[in-house]
Amino acid sequence: MAKTLGTIVALSHQIVFFGGAGVSTESGIPDFRSADGLYNQELGASIPPEEILSHSFFVSHTAEFFAYYRTHLLHPQARPNQAHLALAELERREKLSAVITQNIDGLHQMAGSRAVLELHGSVHRNHCLACGRHYGLDLVAASPGIPRCPACAGVVRPDVVLYEESLDPGVMSQAVRELAGADTLIVGGTSLAVYPAAGLLQAFRGRELVLINREPTPADRLATLVIRGSIGQTLAEFAD
Repeated sequence: MAKTLGTIVALSHQIVFFGGAGVSTESGIPDFRSADGLYNQELGASIPPEEILSHSFFVSHTAEFFAYYRTHLLHPQARPNQAHLALAELERREKLSAVITQNIDGLHQMAGSRAVLELHGSVHRNHCLACGRHYGLDLVAASPGIPRCPACAGVVRPDVVLYEESLDPGVMSQAVRELAGADTLIVGGTSLAVYPAAGLLQAFRGRELVLINREPTPADRLATLVIRGSIGQTLAEFAD
């Protein structure tokens, strides 16, 4: 008899969830690489998003970087959807040990998840490049141009990983430990096309691999269960 997600979750003791942009699209946040994603939108500029969101562009065209960043990466009105809520509930039941996310929107924490590893950082954390003071999302969102530190007037940059920058080695190491200790890995809302993050799946040595994504992924052939469809609807049964 084919295994169901409910059966797999019921028999699991240490689940890790690995998620991408597709987890947050149902909260109204566009993804990057789908047909309707950020990289395929007509943005009225000849510079590709990958260049605008790079470290070198941030340094050389700081005002233009922040104009794009506020318009396309900040979504303060977004709220957790069924997927976020279900994962928080599984953590409360002590079924899920960690969420490893490629997203920077903070919706997992807003839903109640505590063990969240943010591979690409968070828009909710920002720091002054001059004095090191830390700020939340409001300062950056409300600034009309380049956000400046109220204490020293230094540039305040988001704690997000830009193109040309490396992922935090501490977060990566912790993610590897979580994956190595899991008996079940649920992967959702990601094409598994972004490295080095996607390469983390090689650390998983557990029993059950579940993939929830609207499109095929390179890991489909390795999975115990592949589910095509809405990740929110798929996980909704665990949200109560």
